[in-house]
Amino acid sequence: MSIRFDRAVPNGGYAWWYVDAISDDGNHGLAVIAFVGSVFSPYYAWARRKHGAENVDPGNHCAINIALYDLSNDKRGVNAWAMTERPKEKCIRTATVFQVGPSSLEWHGNALTIKIDERCAPIPRRLRGNIKLTPTIAVEAHDHSVAIDGGGNHLWQPLAPSARVSLNLDQPDLAWHGHGYLDSNRGNAPLESAFKSWQWSRARLSDGSTVALYDVQHKSGSSLQLAQRYLPTGQCESIPTSAHCALPTTSWGIARATQSDGDCAPTIVKTLENGPFYARSLLSTELFGEQIHAMHESLSLTRFANPAVQAMLPFRMPRW
Repeated sequence: MSIRFDRAVPNGGYAWWYVDAISDDGNHGLAVIAFVGSVFSPYYAWARRKHGAENVDPGNHCAINIALYDLSNDKRGVNAWAMTERPKEKCIRTATVFQVGPSSLEWHGNALTIKIDERCAPIPRRLRGNIKLTPTIAVEAHDHSVAIDGGGNHLWQPLAPSARVSLNLDQPDLAWHGHGYLDSNRGNAPLESAFKSWQWSRARLSDGSTVALYDVQHKSGSSLQLAQRYLPTGQCESIPTSAHCALPTTSWGIARATQSDGDCAPTIVKTLENGPFYARSLLSTELFGEQIHAMHESLSLTRFANPAVQAMLPFRMPRW
């Protein structure tokens, strides 16, 4: 199976490939997002406002974001974070390779290898090493895309809903194994042109299956709820959406919510990312009668579209 890193991305559009993982001992986590047309880039947003989205090449705004999380204590979740944007001259895209500066993703055989060589921001710190993801659910069985905007302009594609992940870093000195997840999103227009916000989560069940949930608020005023279960056999089934449960807002005032069994009150185990328009959290919740931990994200595109918010971002997202 090929991830197709070379798929066409129209002007003003985007594509990204997303990985998250939690170590087997529950003490560590990670997230990696590789962007063509970085949807959270202030530089891409400024270029679209200046020249019009239809005139801006997404290939000139590529980045690989990596975040490492310490889940073992009550302190702030992030212990390393890097996201440096680079122009197309510093990027290579083929069917199986996506390289941005010194870092890359490569699909070889039945596994994805991520090579990281970055500097964190705003405090400079080297982040270097390898991550390997090997799917445990047959990706070929559900190589399909799901429209999340109602019109087919913004698509979500699970690639490996369940996977084994190994992390081996030189800087910092860190190694662990765990379970993970891989998907992709793509669109032919900026996210903020179609969405107000969304809530997304994924969780692994005891039988080896994975549940992925979307709650999307469209800019038009409509909404969409998705609930998908990916079985160890490779089959994908749509499942009834569960009760909508509000969670505490972030310190930036970002709303958080999730789906769960009706008699369950989900709780936030740890806030991993806490920004002016985006939050990533680790939740404790219940699905199919199981008490589980879920990786969860809350995104406010209304907030991101605010020029004042975008002006805050370069200190975390430098551009070379």
